[in-house]
Amino acid sequence: MKPRILVSRPPFPEVLQPLRQRCLVEANETGVAWSLEEFHRRVADKEGLLISGADRIDEKLLDAAPHLKVVCNVAVGYNNIDLAACTERGVLATNTPGVLDETTADLTWALLLAAARRLPEAERFLRAGEWQGWMGDAFLGRDVHHATLGILGLGRIGQAVARRARGFSMKVLYHNRTRLSRKTEKALDVQYVSFARLLREADFLSLHLPYSQNAHHIIGAKELARMKPTAVLVNAARGGLVDDVALIAALRSQRIAAAGLDVFENEPNFNPDFLKLDNVALAPHIGSATRATRLAMFELAVKNLLAALAGKRPPCLLNPEAWTKRRK
Repeated sequence: MKPRILVSRPPFPEVLQPLRQRCLVEANETGVAWSLEEFHRRVADKEGLLISGADRIDEKLLDAAPHLKVVCNVAVGYNNIDLAACTERGVLATNTPGVLDETTADLTWALLLAAARRLPEAERFLRAGEWQGWMGDAFLGRDVHHATLGILGLGRIGQAVARRARGFSMKVLYHNRTRLSRKTEKALDVQYVSFARLLREADFLSLHLPYSQNAHHIIGAKELARMKPTAVLVNAARGGLVDDVALIAALRSQRIAAAGLDVFENEPNFNPDFLKLDNVALAPHIGSATRATRLAMFELAVKNLLAALAGKRPPCLLNPEAWTKRRK
């Protein structure tokens, strides 16, 4: 009998069709997220889940899905999945690394440039019909070229961001939990520095580390106070890395100059005070949102799913400890 799977968000037709040839598929094709109660009801007989980063997989969900074998995140981040609980129950968990690095780096630069050059504020001014002609001192932003870019977390996406900095003749500093090899540093033309120095010297600080309890509010009031008053903070990584309340206060008081944000705490219920600020560029978590990249993410998630359901080790297994405990 074909395995039963649940797809929580609308997939691409070219992904859904081959899935239906090999599985009994129940898919949410409405674009409206299921309520928690509805989600729990629908997983009861499922062996596989294809989910987004907005779907929470915790003990309650797992208890409601006694036949579940694999949970496949269509995302790189996986703080929505309780890996320990999955491992305890022999449920495999996977993600989609690698395929969205360049696209997310592009969006990071879009936010950086928009915040630096005050594009959201200027566009609102233009749309409101207030532009009466050239103004020598209006919307004066910050030069990106020859400035210092600080990168916190120099993984795949951080490295893609660093490569793009060459085109702006920037000095690139980074801080990482583990320092990269000298060969990699030379190839990227980056310099390893302490976290304190990164905060102190960066004209633009871009975050590219995964969320964890250890990284929660890694940028808070204390860290913002150490940054230059002309600095711009960019976060296209994960909500929760930044204390949003502290950031709003720093932007409002011009403790730092501006921010570009694609992610927020408690999204999609982000802090509405961001909307009252002119010096922030905002996006609704669209870092990987190109058709080619989102399709590649779904395809990799499906590859993980079908491998696990066939009794094979999925290529992007997050909890290898669960492999020997897996449900068969």
